[in-house]
Amino acid sequence: MRRSNGGNYYDPLPSNSSYGGEFIETENDDLTEQLKDKVNTLKSLSIDIGAEVKYQDRLLRDMDHDFETTGGFLSNTLGRVTRLSRNSGGYNMLYLILFSFAVFFVLYIFLKLK
Repeated sequence: MRRSNGGNYYDPLPSNSSYGGEFIETENDDLTEQLKDKVNTLKSLSIDIGAEVKYQDRLLRDMDHDFETTGGFLSNTLGRVTRLSRNSGGYNMLYLILFSFAVFFVLYIFLKLK
């Protein structure tokens, strides 16, 4: 544990030396300029981050809108297919399933031979 030297925890610099004061002032000015440069760098970085956040937010809102539109489109299509299957018996649904299998089989053969 340090003992205080006249209320200070360090040896104070002699106040009558002009060289020490000029050196400290020069060092303080240099450190102040370095700190100012770092602050300006952080400021520009935070501005760039803010612009990127705004861009990403707009992109996410656009994607949300697109997903909502697609969800509505799919629910309408599913409702139409369900209505079609109820009104005309099971044969149309059977034909639709067979057609789907035939298309997938042709695509499978085509991709396998390619």
